[in-house]
Amino acid sequence: MNEPEPDHVGRILEQWRVERPDLDMSPLGIIGRLHRLADRLDAELRVVFAQAGLTDGDFDVLASLRRAGAPYELTPGELGASTMITSGAVTKRVDRLIAQGYVDRYVSADDARSRRVRLTEAGVALIDDLVPRHVANEHRLLAGFTAQERAVLAGLLESWGRTLDG
Repeated sequence: MNEPEPDHVGRILEQWRVERPDLDMSPLGIIGRLHRLADRLDAELRVVFAQAGLTDGDFDVLASLRRAGAPYELTPGELGASTMITSGAVTKRVDRLIAQGYVDRYVSADDARSRRVRLTEAGVALIDDLVPRHVANEHRLLAGFTAQERAVLAGLLESWGRTLDG
């Protein structure tokens, strides 16, 4: 049986084996492929968001608010923690979503110095329509894996992330 042709990273690894046989280049086989996959996945995921007139960051803010449960509101700081972005980036995204009518920002009843961001009815309707399409797209992207392979991969990635987070 013929071996499949090496992928892009496999060809790079073969070149390094010839040029620097003294180095263990095996990490490149994982990290290089993850970089390539991350770029490809970003492009594939953004299609669904773009169809709704959103960026991936917009989707992230709307999804964070929806996951918070009724009344679908968070402080900008909570949004930043939920989306892992800076407060400046949260402000920019929230401003864009306010202009689109999907969220509003108001002064907190508990602390006049604090602001809260809340999904509007249009925002709830949009994210409730978009999440199933997003999840279906993710299922499509993972279709080459069995449920067991997905679970193993998810566990490995979680473990690696915890190790890197220290």
